[in-house]
Amino acid sequence: MIHARYRLTKGKQDMVHRNFQTGNLRAMAPDNKKELSATIDKGAHSSMSFNDMHQMHILIIDGYSQETSAIKAMLTENGFNQVSTVINPSQTAGFIIKNNAVMGVDLILLDITTEDADDYRICHALHARKICTDIPVIIILNNLPLQYNPLAFSLNGGATDLIVKPLRSAELMPRIVSALTLKQERDLRKSRENALETELAERKVIEARLQYRVGHDDLTGLCNRRRLEQELELTILHTRYSNNTSALLYLDLDQFKIINDTEGHAAGDRLLISVANKFRRQIGAAGVLARISSDEYAILIEDTDLNNVVRTAESLRILMDEFRFKTENRTYHIGVSIGIAMIRPNENLSAAETLTHADQACYVAKNRGRNMVHVFNREDVEMLPLRRAVHWVPLIRDALTNKRFCLVFQPVLNIKKQQTTHYEALIRIQGDNRELTAPTNFIPVAERTGLIHEIDLWVAKQAITTLKTLPAHLSINVNLSSYAFQNPALLHLLSREIFSTGVKASRIVFEITETAAIANFSETRKMITEIRALGFQFALDDFGAGFNSFSYLKELPVDYLKIDGSFIINLLHDRVDQTLVKSMIEVARTLGKYTVAEFVENQETLELLQEYGVDYAQGYYIGKPEKLALSTTTCA
Repeated sequence: MIHARYRLTKGKQDMVHRNFQTGNLRAMAPDNKKELSATIDKGAHSSMSFNDMHQMHILIIDGYSQETSAIKAMLTENGFNQVSTVINPSQTAGFIIKNNAVMGVDLILLDITTEDADDYRICHALHARKICTDIPVIIILNNLPLQYNPLAFSLNGGATDLIVKPLRSAELMPRIVSALTLKQERDLRKSRENALETELAERKVIEARLQYRVGHDDLTGLCNRRRLEQELELTILHTRYSNNTSALLYLDLDQFKIINDTEGHAAGDRLLISVANKFRRQIGAAGVLARISSDEYAILIEDTDLNNVVRTAESLRILMDEFRFKTENRTYHIGVSIGIAMIRPNENLSAAETLTHADQACYVAKNRGRNMVHVFNREDVEMLPLRRAVHWVPLIRDALTNKRFCLVFQPVLNIKKQQTTHYEALIRIQGDNRELTAPTNFIPVAERTGLIHEIDLWVAKQAITTLKTLPAHLSINVNLSSYAFQNPALLHLLSREIFSTGVKASRIVFEITETAAIANFSETRKMITEIRALGFQFALDDFGAGFNSFSYLKELPVDYLKIDGSFIINLLHDRVDQTLVKSMIEVARTLGKYTVAEFVENQETLELLQEYGVDYAQGYYIGKPEKLALSTTTCA
């Protein structure tokens, strides 16, 4: 059959199809070779040029070398130079496959010279071979009376076309061009199918890798936190229905940050991989091992009891205690703190809650000295600050956002003048019913969570604003946290506020505790010096409570010493307190500083302090913290 891309005249096309269907193949021969060649040249629309087609490989299979040579000569005459031959078609199929004769073949011309059906089976045999499936086959028949339909037999056997001798070039060439074009299309289709299969395979590989990465840690190859939580949910269900206990271990490396910061992240990664491999070998298939954060791992063990879990955790602790991590210049000891949370059938806990319990147990282990194992206990005192933080953090944020912070003021008496010259500003949180919450409840939480910076700046600003409404002879003492004097924003705020309000800086006295002052002495001293340069004053609070009071006193640029209340409460009856207070007053005078006594609860104590020469007194006998009528920032 002539390929549709090659335009013959309408009459010749009809004749070709009609004669092909009726089996009258001899009627298909054109009258003139030149006419058909010209028709092919003009009508070719294949993406492949005739030059390319002439380079394609044609294999002739024939029983007679003389006829084979004639066909080959006809092909060569028409520009087809890549022609090879095989004689003795009865051995063709096996010979071709065995000797790879079809490798690179684009077309097979099979010359059948007898009526023997075995010759047709050669076509069947070639077509049955996978390697030959895409190779077009043109069968060439003698003009002999056949006992069966050669067309049906040939096409059923995989032949592409059928032509009857005598052969004419003008008839054979269009068939060859059509068959080679078919081969090209088959090759193109197969190439595209292979490319599509390759792309699909690559996509499956990528999807598999992405799916793996979704549940695994990139660095160590262990399960990640997401995968652990999924496994934990399943374990909780299994524990609930099997009535067995399971356990979750939370492991935190004790010295990782030191190594990571000192040796660099590459060394830190190497350490994490080494630890992961050690845990993997130690645990094996007994549990699910995961890396859940930078230097934290978790192990989920099903169907176990507390004793076995503790033994497993202790073996891991010993493993890490004996492990030495070596770098180029140093050898590090790596410890691990391990928290255990038991999963019991009668407890209705989620995966998140179980993980939290294990984390809290690990926190307690670290808090009690590190390199130890601890089982979660709701009564652990170390967890009280964390639970308090959970309660207070949202309340502190709400107070900052919705202006629920306010100030109350406790008077400070000038003993010599017998009048109030200072007020100490004390922060409170005001509730919906105007109840006030003391700072001892929320300031420690604010310090641990970093919210203290905003509170410090708010207090400083509100104190200056309050002073603007008070008589000029009054001053305000302001309590700030130790973190305030390490925050450069404080200096900028104070400078801006005294400039905008016109308040004299000397009317503000910042109180700093001895503990806060010595925590970061050089930086605190520098900040105090810069703030004093603006005109503000300072008081050293709780003086005498620490062992370093006197040694640091001469180095700190403060104006007031507030004697710790523990020396004042029993001053009337305790000779030691009396001696110590006298010595503090003497030191303050020598250094040119004012003294303030806290916790003054009665008239007798006040008179004794006046006898000793104390400059100021403060306490419930002098006055309790309360709002100021003239202040706009005081509590309602």
